[in-house]
Amino acid sequence: MVLHLIKLAVGVDDLAHMKEVQSARRRQRRQSPRSPHWVYTRNTPRRAEELLAGGSLYWVVRGVIRCRQVLVGFDEDFDREEARKYCRIKVRRTLVPTTPQACRAFQGWRYLEPERAPPDLSRGDTGDMPAEMAAELKRLGLL
Repeated sequence: MVLHLIKLAVGVDDLAHMKEVQSARRRQRRQSPRSPHWVYTRNTPRRAEELLAGGSLYWVVRGVIRCRQVLVGFDEDFDREEARKYCRIKVRRTLVPTTPQACRAFQGWRYLEPERAPPDLSRGDTGDMPAEMAAELKRLGLL
């Protein structure tokens, strides 16, 4: 069975900003051009096998699920300065836009069942409406 994760993208305004932030973090970490993107979190998911069977990390941007990244793996590590363990979630670099779906704030990450995950957004799928307007109407429950 496939399972997904959902996480808040704190301080991110939109998908273009998210791409910039992730790119800057990879440069700061001196990651190689082909390495996956890392997302740090305190707790390691216990259902890793289900997550790696085709799951994705869905991102909540300003109260709306806006995109996803395919999960690649998990690494546990230890921060000597803070004297605690943490988990590095590895995801593919490609951001896949999804149909906007409102989501309340939460801390950390949560599991997301496949039937609750929004479908991917097709190119030009917002019709005549600007993407920001569609996202706001979806957040308000009007779409």
